[in-house]
Amino acid sequence: MNYQEKLSKDIDLRCQRLQNTMQSMNIEGCILTTAVNVFYMTGMVYNGYFYLPAEGKPFHFVKRPEDVSFDNTVYIRKPEQITDELKSRNISIPKSLLMETDVVSYGECSRLLNTFALKEAANASVVMRKIRSIKTSFELEQIRICAHKHEAVYKMIPSVYQPGMTDIELQIEIERLMRQHDSLGIFRSYGENMDIYMGSLLVGKNAEAPSPFDFALGGAGTSPILPLGASGEKIKQGDTIMVDMAGNYTPWMTDMTRVFSVGKTLDLAYRAHQVSIDINNHIMDIAKPGISCAELYNISMEMVVKSNMEAYFMGTKQQAKFVGHGVGLEINEPPVLTPRSKELLEPNIVFALEPKFVIPEVGAIGIENTYLVTNDGIEKLTILEEQIIEL
Repeated sequence: MNYQEKLSKDIDLRCQRLQNTMQSMNIEGCILTTAVNVFYMTGMVYNGYFYLPAEGKPFHFVKRPEDVSFDNTVYIRKPEQITDELKSRNISIPKSLLMETDVVSYGECSRLLNTFALKEAANASVVMRKIRSIKTSFELEQIRICAHKHEAVYKMIPSVYQPGMTDIELQIEIERLMRQHDSLGIFRSYGENMDIYMGSLLVGKNAEAPSPFDFALGGAGTSPILPLGASGEKIKQGDTIMVDMAGNYTPWMTDMTRVFSVGKTLDLAYRAHQVSIDINNHIMDIAKPGISCAELYNISMEMVVKSNMEAYFMGTKQQAKFVGHGVGLEINEPPVLTPRSKELLEPNIVFALEPKFVIPEVGAIGIENTYLVTNDGIEKLTILEEQIIEL
């Protein structure tokens, strides 16, 4: 079976999953317009609306491009045409609807509600993120391809480092390697305050700089408009270099962090880094379907406290309150490993675990790996040297 045949079969499965969910909620229709969800349901991105009834075939109401050739493709100029087109084909107009109400603008939601003569809609964004969190065999195949390319690029990082570089100069060289190995460039994230380009690189004292963006660690960035990541900091002897550059070599991503140092660094950094490795190893031993994400966070925190490293854990001036997150078409999918999470691990969830530390004046340390939840445990997908690599 070739790629297109596998994709077509997988899209049928995704549609069935969504319809099963809709039927369990007594929802008659779902309309999606964001790029990530349209891609998930069709295998491409178009400007328009993907409409799926609780039973039956999907419709594609397309504004652009002009070469969409799915069955039931209808070209429209405005959303108000959708119900007219459904009526002309003797398709029932839904009396209840799923819409992406937390990511689509108020104006767009209002127009769609008026189009379907509804006062409210259920939140499709939450439903879609839950469905997408359980990966199909096709998606897992793509994630494994991505992981291998992610590993290959990280192995080449020492070859592009030059003494006297700034963090930005090193990041540019890593980004060049990424694009040469099929990185898509900008990667997808969910929610506000999640702007980032191809990932984060933190060096020295810049790792302590808090950021308004909702990532594990901050960094000042190079401009007030993007206060995150590398800042132009000169890389000097004893600094650590944390590389958290996105694995977006297929639409389905992996997440991986590794740490380098210029010569030897502080003993405290090595000890904290080993705690991060130990947490990853322990979670690999105990994680399995049914375990709560809150328990995984709490176990990680217990190991941090036992090692007397809590002052440095997930930042110093500002400390993140999670140690992991789901990964897929977006870099921050469910579940999230927080102390208040109600979510449980399920088979075929893919998640990243990132217990990280910041050592003042030295930099950020700790590893991040992407894991697949199997029927009886978890499998590490990002395989690469985990100790601090000396440059």
